[in-house]
Amino acid sequence: MARYEPWNEDRAREIITAKAATEGACLPILLEIQAVFGCVPQAAEPLVAAGLNLTRAEVHGIVSFYHDFRRTPPGRHRLQVCRAEACQAVGGDALGTHVRETLAVDWHGTTTDGAVTLEPAFCLGLCASGPSALLDGRPFGRLDPSRIDHMLDTLA
Repeated sequence: MARYEPWNEDRAREIITAKAATEGACLPILLEIQAVFGCVPQAAEPLVAAGLNLTRAEVHGIVSFYHDFRRTPPGRHRLQVCRAEACQAVGGDALGTHVRETLAVDWHGTTTDGAVTLEPAFCLGLCASGPSALLDGRPFGRLDPSRIDHMLDTLA
């Protein structure tokens, strides 16, 4: 479970300055901003654009294109449920419906207590053991509603 710093423009500028000379610096900078703050706030986009001599639209396009970038920090736990065809073929759709109903959130949502953020994943590479999910980066396969309920019940 990650701990994030609150948004700080000066800290963001440090990250941008430290990585600006990196080849293809925009993605590494955005990833580092998200690692530090838990998300890429809209306030970061003009800073990154200015630091890399890009337009704000170019930076916004990158943030909005990649599914892994978030606008708000995730919950204390991050549950990624596979939505790829192999997992769908063995019950992934029903599992996704079950977990959304159980948590009372939709994809990309966070429970009201801030405990779990639910995200779709498009292939976790666990195709032979679907339906699968990652909970805080730890893989789980051959999931069914009862197993996923047990996983969620054990979260602190």
